[in-house]
Amino acid sequence: MNREYFYSFDKLAYVKGAKPKGCILCLIRDQDPNVIDLSIYRDDLFITVVNLYPYNPGHLMVFPVRHIEDIRQYTLQEEKMLSKLKRYLLDITDNLFEPIGYNIGYNMGQPAGASISHLHLHIIPRYPSELGISDLIAGKRVLVENPRETARKFREKIAQDAFSIMRS
Repeated sequence: MNREYFYSFDKLAYVKGAKPKGCILCLIRDQDPNVIDLSIYRDDLFITVVNLYPYNPGHLMVFPVRHIEDIRQYTLQEEKMLSKLKRYLLDITDNLFEPIGYNIGYNMGQPAGASISHLHLHIIPRYPSELGISDLIAGKRVLVENPRETARKFREKIAQDAFSIMRS
């Protein structure tokens, strides 16, 4: 079944268009003005962004500040921080979007589906009755929220409930 969005947020232009030179996540890290930055959280070790081409509203990507390509390259400090950060992001997403489940994981390496070599963790909220009439009839998915609006909501909520490594 062909699965397309009714509104693709210009992904085809992105896929076929000129790309900025370098790693897109490193460019976001460096706040390059030539890339769209939907970051919602930054610290010395990790950055969290709303996925510009999300599977669902609330789809986040968490990536280390340093460019690594394999989870075995995480330091113990990064692993500890990431564990706490994931819990925080899940709590924030639960509060904002009320999903009933999540897909959480990595696509490590191009054969595994990674289109970006810089290691990043996907946090994808799942919702009841995701399969709608448009999926059945047209083979299309309806994205119900623009990722820019999703980023705005996350930023506002994070400003109210800031992350700390001291969180339990």
